[in-house]
Amino acid sequence: MATLSNNDIARAIYGATKDKNKEELSLVFTKVAEFLDRRRLLSRAPDILKKLNEIINKDESRIEVKVLSAKKISEKIKSELVQNLSKRYKVKEIVLLEKIDEKLLGGIRLEINDEVIDLTVKKKISKLQEHLIKKYE
Repeated sequence: MATLSNNDIARAIYGATKDKNKEELSLVFTKVAEFLDRRRLLSRAPDILKKLNEIINKDESRIEVKVLSAKKISEKIKSELVQNLSKRYKVKEIVLLEKIDEKLLGGIRLEINDEVIDLTVKKKISKLQEHLIKKYE
């Protein structure tokens, strides 16, 4: 018996749910839950849901961006972020998932899929320190 990857299961769920109405979706989700239970795959559900979310976002030309900052960012900065990220990633929609991280001194850190864009004060100080050390060696 072939093993099913979480990605394969997520793709099957996506295919089964695409363009379905509310009643049909309810039936599909019930069947998916029964399948996962029967195959003893319920423990993999969080990763399957993560993969499903990635598939949906790709199909709908959307990315989720985790934004970490020391304090709440202004609407102006959010708007600029969305505009710049839309151009960079060539997507129709940017979803900002904001999180306050009091450990940060300042600036922001963006996590997009497997990419991290670190614009924090700590990172800038570290880069400056590296530059100065190289310059005087």
